[in-house]
Amino acid sequence: MRIALGVSYNGGAYQGWQSQRSGLTIQDKLETALGKFTAQRVSTLCAGRTDAGVHGLMQVVHFDTTLDRDTYSWVRGTNANLPRDIAVQWAVKTSDAFHCRASALSRRYAYVLLESTIRPSVEFGRVGWTFGALDHDAMRQAADILLGEHDFTSFRASQCQALSPVKNLLEISLNRRGAYWRIEFEANAFLHHMIRNIMGCLVQIGQGKKPPEWMAEVLAARDRKAAAPTFSPDGLYFLGPRYEAHWGMPDRTPAYDALP
Repeated sequence: MRIALGVSYNGGAYQGWQSQRSGLTIQDKLETALGKFTAQRVSTLCAGRTDAGVHGLMQVVHFDTTLDRDTYSWVRGTNANLPRDIAVQWAVKTSDAFHCRASALSRRYAYVLLESTIRPSVEFGRVGWTFGALDHDAMRQAADILLGEHDFTSFRASQCQALSPVKNLLEISLNRRGAYWRIEFEANAFLHHMIRNIMGCLVQIGQGKKPPEWMAEVLAARDRKAAAPTFSPDGLYFLGPRYEAHWGMPDRTPAYDALP
């Protein structure tokens, strides 16, 4: 039997999603919790690996098991063994044809950015921060340059393991509520550090340090050295993948709309 789970987490205390010897990853904590609930070794796959410090609102995972439990039991039983900053939001019994990664049509992220002369305190670790005022129109012009299918080598981390730097960036939305910016990205897939490197460029453009057309120069360079420094992971949230409706996966979680 194949089970899919929607998992949310605050990534501040963890070394990213992927299992490591330290055991301080989301995958390690989830598989340990599932093992305690099932009394079996459980191996999970995820829809999109997140880096250290990055948060997840609807990470989708799947695993195979011989146990038959109702879906709410999978939620409650797993959560009973998870730390307080990780929680299963939902469970779905699905077919063996479903693959949380390969079946995804696209993936979505949001970056929450505080624009303030004072650094964050209560929101520390949960928002990025910029001291200078940002120009929405300039950032919008720059973001539009990135839409569509491009070679995103300039925004790719050196340790990225993707087979190709060509990705299709479907949407970038920029919204402001008070001192907070919420910038959402949707693409067929993302490169390692791609969003954080784009954010570094958008902030420089928003602050007037670079003109909007600089984004086209960075993109065309296909050279990581042409872009801005990698931005902080603190405000980055994995919103989750999109699937075809017939898989029966929820499209979002309540926490999705709770972000600024």
